[in-house]
Amino acid sequence: MARLVATLLISLLTSGLAAAQTKVTVAVGGGACLCYLPTVLAKQLGEYDKAGLAVELVDLKGGSDALKAVLGGSADVVSGYFDHCVNLAAKKQELQSFVVYDRYPGLVLVVSPSHNAEIKSIKDLAGKKVGVSAPGSSTDFFLKFLLKKNGLNPADTAVIGVGLGATAVAAIQQGQIDAAVMLDPAVTVLQAAHPDLRILSDTRTQKDNQAVFGGDYPGGSLYSTTAWVTSHEKEVQALTNAIVNTLRWIHSHSPEEIMAKMPPEMVGKDKAQYLAALKNTIPMYSETGLMDPKGAAAVLAVFSESSPEVAKANIDVSKTWTNKYVEQANKTTGANPK
Repeated sequence: MARLVATLLISLLTSGLAAAQTKVTVAVGGGACLCYLPTVLAKQLGEYDKAGLAVELVDLKGGSDALKAVLGGSADVVSGYFDHCVNLAAKKQELQSFVVYDRYPGLVLVVSPSHNAEIKSIKDLAGKKVGVSAPGSSTDFFLKFLLKKNGLNPADTAVIGVGLGATAVAAIQQGQIDAAVMLDPAVTVLQAAHPDLRILSDTRTQKDNQAVFGGDYPGGSLYSTTAWVTSHEKEVQALTNAIVNTLRWIHSHSPEEIMAKMPPEMVGKDKAQYLAALKNTIPMYSETGLMDPKGAAAVLAVFSESSPEVAKANIDVSKTWTNKYVEQANKTTGANPK
């Protein structure tokens, strides 16, 4: 009898917890990309459940597709690059980032090995076919910025959507494209197969970001429409708590321990290669989840340089992000953000 009562109590408690969970749909701009690892790892670690959320991760081809899902109402939150918040502000669409998990964007412009002879610098990309995850995604923004910075008209380069993972690697190895903006683990996979892989621009480390942007340049974050953020503060705080806890977990565990927690289908068959890519990526991940105001300003400066629409829009970049929820997460846990 006592055992039956205990079983009933456990059942009631479990159903109560399930009922207490709020469902949130997060659109991810390419889940297999290591730049989005904290979003996936948070689910693997059970951090969303602990925060009282039933999170569904919807994996899409690129950041622009994830953004469309939120603007179209089929998802609540984007796990994607902060630069979309700035770009859309020029179109009078209010988006707000509330937790940053990538300190750097990790974008790498590489040359197809079969085109090494004719492409030796960014200037050589005029009239070439360059792959990006999807047109209108952060990979596309980065390409246009680099072309403009090097005196080229972005319209003179053919932009082709090739995804972020195996499809991008295949497109560049088969010579379907002349170059591509890629992220890890795809870059490390290519470097292993082609030790002479030519890299025209790299943003995986602080030093590289300094060279390209003049300072830090925030990459992946969780963001949504400002209207959703302000009307779902409980859910936003719970998502932030989950990501902040995950970032702490990342920086207190080894790459091998992190890999062991990731879904096997994302790690793939070549664990050594995935591990090498992960080691290259870990410095990218934020330790605090906080937005650096100077980094946000740098994103606006880059877009103002490459987009006349953004330059003319007189954007108040401080409205495109908030640290309120990360600061609250740190207060709750007693952590001291750097």
